[in-house]
Amino acid sequence: MSIRIGTQGWNYTAWVGPFYPEGTRPIEFLRTYAQAFTTVEVDSTFYAIPPAKSVRGWAQRTPDGFLFALKMPQEVTHERRLRDADTVTDEFLDRARELGPKLGPVLVQMGPDFGPDEFAALERFVGRLPRDVRFAVEVRQSRWMADAVLPRLLSLLESHGAALALSDGKWIPRETMTELAAAPTADFHYIRWMGPNRDIVDYSHLQFDRSGEIRSWAEVLKTIAGRGVSVFGYFNNHFAGHSPANARELQSLLGQAPVDPKAIGEQISLF
Repeated sequence: MSIRIGTQGWNYTAWVGPFYPEGTRPIEFLRTYAQAFTTVEVDSTFYAIPPAKSVRGWAQRTPDGFLFALKMPQEVTHERRLRDADTVTDEFLDRARELGPKLGPVLVQMGPDFGPDEFAALERFVGRLPRDVRFAVEVRQSRWMADAVLPRLLSLLESHGAALALSDGKWIPRETMTELAAAPTADFHYIRWMGPNRDIVDYSHLQFDRSGEIRSWAEVLKTIAGRGVSVFGYFNNHFAGHSPANARELQSLLGQAPVDPKAIGEQISLF
Protein backbone atom coordinates (compact mmCIF):
# COMPACT_ATOMS: atom_id res chain seq x y z
CA MET A 1 0.00 0.00 0.00
CA SER A 2 1.21 3.50 -0.81
CA ILE A 3 -0.12 6.97 -1.53
CA ARG A 4 1.78 8.72 -4.30
CA ILE A 5 0.95 12.36 -4.90
CA GLY A 6 2.25 14.30 -7.90
CA THR A 7 1.23 16.65 -10.66
CA GLN A 8 0.00 16.45 -14.22
CA GLY A 9 3.16 17.19 -16.15
CA TRP A 10 6.50 18.74 -15.21
CA ASN A 11 7.49 20.85 -18.20
CA TYR A 12 6.41 24.34 -17.06
CA THR A 13 8.77 27.31 -17.27
CA ALA A 14 6.47 29.21 -14.88
CA TRP A 15 7.60 26.82 -12.14
CA VAL A 16 11.16 28.14 -12.34
CA GLY A 17 11.57 30.25 -9.22
CA PRO A 18 8.55 29.17 -7.17
CA PHE A 19 9.37 25.45 -7.50
CA TYR A 20 12.40 24.77 -9.70
CA PRO A 21 15.53 26.67 -8.62
CA GLU A 22 16.31 29.80 -10.58
CA GLY A 23 18.33 28.96 -13.67
CA THR A 24 16.96 25.43 -14.03
CA ARG A 25 16.94 24.49 -17.72
CA PRO A 26 14.03 22.59 -19.33
CA ILE A 27 16.25 19.52 -19.80
CA GLU A 28 16.69 19.50 -16.00
CA PHE A 29 13.00 19.89 -15.12
CA LEU A 30 12.16 16.19 -14.76
CA ARG A 31 15.28 15.33 -12.78
CA THR A 32 14.52 18.24 -10.45
CA TYR A 33 10.82 17.37 -10.18
CA ALA A 34 11.73 13.83 -9.11
CA GLN A 35 13.52 15.20 -6.04
CA ALA A 36 10.17 16.35 -4.66
CA PHE A 37 7.66 13.78 -5.93
CA THR A 38 7.67 10.05 -6.65
CA THR A 39 5.21 10.05 -9.55
CA VAL A 40 3.95 12.18 -12.43
CA GLU A 41 1.14 11.98 -14.97
CA VAL A 42 2.43 12.35 -18.53
CA ASP A 43 0.01 14.30 -20.72
CA SER A 44 2.14 14.32 -23.88
CA THR A 45 1.43 10.64 -24.61
CA PHE A 46 -2.20 11.64 -25.20
CA TYR A 47 -1.15 13.50 -28.34
CA ALA A 48 1.27 10.98 -29.82
CA ILE A 49 3.17 7.80 -29.04
CA PRO A 50 6.59 9.02 -27.87
CA PRO A 51 9.84 7.77 -29.38
CA ALA A 52 11.47 4.93 -27.47
CA LYS A 53 14.51 7.15 -26.89
CA SER A 54 12.35 9.73 -25.10
CA VAL A 55 10.72 7.13 -22.87
CA ARG A 56 14.05 5.62 -21.90
CA GLY A 57 15.31 9.14 -21.20
CA TRP A 58 12.49 9.72 -18.72
CA ALA A 59 13.49 6.57 -16.88
CA GLN A 60 17.17 7.52 -16.86
CA ARG A 61 16.49 10.97 -15.39
CA THR A 62 14.51 9.69 -12.41
CA PRO A 63 15.53 7.69 -9.33
CA ASP A 64 14.63 4.11 -8.53
CA GLY A 65 11.06 3.81 -7.34
CA PHE A 66 9.74 6.72 -9.40
CA LEU A 67 6.58 5.92 -11.40
CA PHE A 68 5.13 7.45 -14.57
CA ALA A 69 1.41 7.38 -15.28
CA LEU A 70 0.83 7.63 -19.03
CA LYS A 71 -2.30 8.76 -20.86
CA MET A 72 -3.54 6.50 -23.63
CA PRO A 73 -3.19 8.27 -27.03
CA GLN A 74 -6.21 10.24 -28.21
CA GLU A 75 -6.15 8.25 -31.44
CA VAL A 76 -7.40 5.31 -29.39
CA THR A 77 -9.82 7.08 -27.08
CA HIS A 78 -11.13 10.08 -29.02
CA GLU A 79 -10.56 9.38 -32.71
CA ARG A 80 -11.20 5.64 -32.90
CA ARG A 81 -13.40 5.65 -29.77
CA LEU A 82 -11.83 2.32 -28.69
CA ARG A 83 -12.85 0.65 -31.97
CA ASP A 84 -10.36 -0.92 -34.39
CA ALA A 85 -7.62 0.34 -32.10
CA ASP A 86 -5.78 -2.87 -31.27
CA THR A 87 -2.68 -2.11 -33.33
CA VAL A 88 -2.25 1.42 -31.98
CA THR A 89 -2.92 0.27 -28.43
CA ASP A 90 -0.37 -2.53 -28.65
CA GLU A 91 2.24 -0.20 -30.14
CA PHE A 92 1.68 2.31 -27.35
CA LEU A 93 1.89 -0.30 -24.61
CA ASP A 94 5.09 -1.73 -26.05
CA ARG A 95 6.54 1.78 -25.93
CA ALA A 96 5.27 2.28 -22.37
CA ARG A 97 7.02 -0.90 -21.27
CA GLU A 98 10.32 0.80 -22.13
CA LEU A 99 9.94 2.36 -18.67
CA GLY A 100 10.39 -1.05 -17.07
CA PRO A 101 9.65 -0.97 -13.33
CA LYS A 102 8.97 2.77 -13.56
CA LEU A 103 5.74 2.26 -15.48
CA GLY A 104 2.75 3.20 -13.36
CA PRO A 105 -0.92 3.09 -14.42
CA VAL A 106 -2.10 3.91 -17.93
CA LEU A 107 -5.03 6.33 -17.97
CA VAL A 108 -7.71 5.62 -20.55
CA GLN A 109 -9.38 9.03 -20.62
CA MET A 110 -12.57 9.13 -22.66
CA GLY A 111 -13.99 12.30 -24.12
CA PRO A 112 -17.07 14.03 -22.68
CA ASP A 113 -19.12 12.82 -25.67
CA PHE A 114 -18.43 9.15 -24.92
CA GLY A 115 -21.55 7.90 -23.17
CA PRO A 116 -23.11 4.67 -21.89
CA ASP A 117 -24.59 3.95 -25.33
CA GLU A 118 -21.03 2.97 -26.32
CA PHE A 119 -20.62 0.53 -23.43
CA ALA A 120 -20.04 -2.38 -25.81
CA ALA A 121 -16.93 -0.70 -27.24
CA LEU A 122 -15.57 -0.09 -23.75
CA GLU A 123 -16.36 -3.67 -22.72
CA ARG A 124 -14.45 -5.12 -25.65
CA PHE A 125 -11.51 -2.76 -25.20
CA VAL A 126 -11.11 -3.39 -21.48
CA GLY A 127 -11.54 -7.11 -22.02
CA ARG A 128 -8.45 -7.37 -24.20
CA LEU A 129 -6.11 -5.19 -22.14
CA PRO A 130 -3.02 -7.07 -20.89
CA ARG A 131 -2.69 -7.86 -17.21
CA ASP A 132 0.97 -6.85 -16.89
CA VAL A 133 0.00 -3.15 -17.00
CA ARG A 134 -2.31 -1.31 -14.61
CA PHE A 135 -5.17 0.65 -16.18
CA ALA A 136 -7.53 3.36 -14.98
CA VAL A 137 -10.57 4.39 -17.02
CA GLU A 138 -11.96 7.91 -16.88
CA VAL A 139 -15.47 8.63 -18.17
CA ARG A 140 -16.47 12.27 -18.32
CA GLN A 141 -20.21 12.23 -18.74
CA SER A 142 -22.69 12.30 -15.87
CA ARG A 143 -24.87 9.61 -17.46
CA TRP A 144 -22.26 7.03 -16.46
CA MET A 145 -23.13 7.77 -12.83
CA ALA A 146 -26.80 6.82 -13.24
CA ASP A 147 -28.10 3.94 -11.12
CA ALA A 148 -28.86 1.89 -14.22
CA VAL A 149 -25.34 2.27 -15.62
CA LEU A 150 -22.78 2.66 -12.83
CA PRO A 151 -23.04 -0.92 -11.45
CA ARG A 152 -22.35 -2.34 -14.93
CA LEU A 153 -19.34 -0.07 -15.35
CA LEU A 154 -17.91 -0.97 -11.95
CA SER A 155 -18.49 -4.68 -12.55
CA LEU A 156 -16.68 -4.51 -15.89
CA LEU A 157 -13.66 -2.74 -14.43
CA GLU A 158 -13.49 -4.98 -11.37
CA SER A 159 -13.61 -8.14 -13.48
CA HIS A 160 -10.45 -6.97 -15.28
CA GLY A 161 -8.65 -5.35 -12.34
CA ALA A 162 -8.96 -1.83 -13.77
CA ALA A 163 -9.64 1.28 -11.69
CA LEU A 164 -12.29 3.92 -12.25
CA ALA A 165 -10.43 7.23 -12.32
CA LEU A 166 -11.94 9.69 -9.86
CA SER A 167 -11.93 13.38 -10.71
CA ASP A 168 -13.30 16.54 -9.20
CA GLY A 169 -15.04 17.26 -12.50
CA LYS A 170 -18.74 18.12 -12.48
CA TRP A 171 -19.66 14.74 -14.03
CA ILE A 172 -19.06 12.94 -10.71
CA PRO A 173 -20.96 14.41 -7.73
CA ARG A 174 -18.88 14.77 -4.57
CA GLU A 175 -21.05 12.29 -2.66
CA THR A 176 -20.68 9.73 -5.44
CA MET A 177 -16.90 10.18 -5.45
CA THR A 178 -16.77 9.44 -1.73
CA GLU A 179 -18.81 6.28 -2.25
CA LEU A 180 -16.62 5.18 -5.17
CA ALA A 181 -13.48 5.79 -3.15
CA ALA A 182 -14.79 3.37 -0.55
CA ALA A 183 -15.40 0.65 -3.15
CA PRO A 184 -12.33 0.34 -5.45
CA THR A 185 -12.51 -1.91 -8.50
CA ALA A 186 -8.75 -2.55 -8.47
CA ASP A 187 -5.93 -2.73 -5.92
CA PHE A 188 -5.28 0.97 -6.53
CA HIS A 189 -7.16 4.24 -6.92
CA TYR A 190 -6.39 6.86 -9.57
CA ILE A 191 -7.43 10.39 -8.60
CA ARG A 192 -7.21 13.61 -10.64
CA TRP A 193 -7.69 17.11 -9.24
CA MET A 194 -8.53 19.17 -12.31
CA GLY A 195 -10.22 22.29 -10.95
CA PRO A 196 -12.98 24.49 -12.42
CA ASN A 197 -10.78 27.45 -13.37
CA ARG A 198 -9.75 26.60 -16.92
CA ASP A 199 -9.02 30.28 -17.62
CA ILE A 200 -5.88 30.19 -15.45
CA VAL A 201 -2.83 30.93 -17.61
CA ASP A 202 -0.26 31.85 -14.95
CA TYR A 203 1.06 28.71 -13.27
CA SER A 204 3.61 30.40 -11.02
CA HIS A 205 1.51 30.75 -7.84
CA LEU A 206 -1.72 29.75 -6.14
CA GLN A 207 -4.62 31.95 -7.16
CA PHE A 208 -7.45 30.21 -5.31
CA ASP A 209 -7.69 28.79 -1.81
CA ARG A 210 -8.87 25.21 -2.11
CA SER A 211 -7.44 24.01 1.18
CA GLY A 212 -10.86 22.89 2.38
CA GLU A 213 -11.22 20.46 -0.50
CA ILE A 214 -7.68 19.19 -0.03
CA ARG A 215 -8.33 18.55 3.66
CA SER A 216 -11.48 16.61 2.78
CA TRP A 217 -9.57 14.51 0.29
CA ALA A 218 -6.82 13.86 2.83
CA GLU A 219 -9.37 12.23 5.12
CA VAL A 220 -10.70 10.12 2.25
CA LEU A 221 -7.20 8.99 1.31
CA LYS A 222 -6.38 8.05 4.89
CA THR A 223 -9.45 5.82 4.93
CA ILE A 224 -8.45 4.23 1.61
CA ALA A 225 -4.93 3.62 2.86
CA GLY A 226 -6.30 1.92 5.94
CA ARG A 227 -7.91 -0.65 3.67
CA GLY A 228 -4.65 -1.50 1.93
CA VAL A 229 -5.44 0.18 -1.41
CA SER A 230 -2.67 2.11 -3.15
CA VAL A 231 -3.33 5.61 -4.50
CA PHE A 232 -1.99 7.58 -7.44
CA GLY A 233 -3.12 11.22 -7.26
CA TYR A 234 -2.30 14.11 -9.59
CA PHE A 235 -2.99 17.84 -9.41
CA ASN A 236 -3.53 20.00 -12.48
CA ASN A 237 -2.33 23.61 -12.56
CA HIS A 238 -5.95 24.65 -13.12
CA PHE A 239 -6.93 23.30 -9.71
CA ALA A 240 -5.67 26.47 -8.02
CA GLY A 241 -2.91 27.92 -10.20
CA HIS A 242 0.26 26.10 -9.12
CA SER A 243 -0.04 22.33 -8.77
CA PRO A 244 3.26 21.62 -6.93
CA ALA A 245 2.01 23.68 -3.97
CA ASN A 246 -1.29 21.77 -3.87
CA ALA A 247 0.56 18.46 -4.03
CA ARG A 248 2.84 19.46 -1.16
CA GLU A 249 -0.14 20.58 0.93
CA LEU A 250 -1.80 17.21 0.52
CA GLN A 251 1.45 15.41 1.27
CA SER A 252 1.74 17.37 4.50
CA LEU A 253 -1.81 16.48 5.54
CA LEU A 254 -0.99 12.84 4.88
CA GLY A 255 2.15 13.05 7.02
CA GLN A 256 4.52 12.60 4.08
CA ALA A 257 7.01 15.40 4.83
CA PRO A 258 6.92 17.36 1.55
CA VAL A 259 10.16 18.61 0.06
CA ASP A 260 10.62 22.38 0.32
CA PRO A 261 11.59 23.93 -3.05
CA LYS A 262 14.52 25.64 -1.29
CA ALA A 263 15.82 22.22 -0.31
CA ILE A 264 15.72 21.16 -3.96
CA GLY A 265 18.00 24.06 -4.78
CA GLU A 266 20.40 22.99 -2.04
CA GLN A 267 20.49 19.42 -3.34
CA ILE A 268 21.29 20.55 -6.86
CA SER A 269 24.11 22.78 -5.65
CA LEU A 270 25.85 19.74 -4.17
CA PHE A 271 26.44 18.16 -7.58
